[in-house]
Amino acid sequence: MKKSSMLDLLVLVIRRDLVLAMRRRADVLTTLIFFVMVVSLFPLGVGPEMDMLRKMAPGVLWVAALLASMLSLGRLFSADYLDGTLEQMMLAPQSLSMLVLGKMVSHWMVSGLPLVLMAPVLGLQFDMPIQALAVLIFGLLLGTPILSMVGAIGAALTLGLRGGGVLLSLLVLPLCIPVLIFGTGAVDAASTGMSVAPHLSLLGALLLLALVFTPWVTAQALRISME
Repeated sequence: MKKSSMLDLLVLVIRRDLVLAMRRRADVLTTLIFFVMVVSLFPLGVGPEMDMLRKMAPGVLWVAALLASMLSLGRLFSADYLDGTLEQMMLAPQSLSMLVLGKMVSHWMVSGLPLVLMAPVLGLQFDMPIQALAVLIFGLLLGTPILSMVGAIGAALTLGLRGGGVLLSLLVLPLCIPVLIFGTGAVDAASTGMSVAPHLSLLGALLLLALVFTPWVTAQALRISME
């Protein structure tokens, strides 16, 4: 039997997880609805003062995106763990890191990409200027994959644990703070007329580091959890 290439394997895992996600549309919509509700409630609670809303908009959107993406992290490996698919993946001759990377990408496409697409619409509630909205979208495109990849490490370490959701939050949230800082900093810089390049460059560097290291670390965490 001819071995599949790494790229074919990656595409196969992504396609499989996307098909399974579409069968559980309620889980996908829960993440998006949570994001919309959290962001939409802030203007109602703070009031109609536009200067305050513009200042708090980047932080609100980024924190809501982080919390929304974490809602689905617990399901990243749990279904495969319960039906025995994960054990078969670990016994397969293909690279476990590549399999994990495929699951990370599919998780971002299901939970992160919809948030990126919805963010400009929600940003209008805060009267964000067009330039700031463009930087917000680009920053989320760089930052939300990092949230999925870092979250996958926590999901792997807490796999099968009772009360793992709370432990997962404790593990992941501190690691995501740099992403929030650089993401909100880029939007603030765009709003004040300063250069956004340093913040976005740091986000890009974090994304490259995550792509290189998190699949391997997550694979090792899965092996530890399955023992």
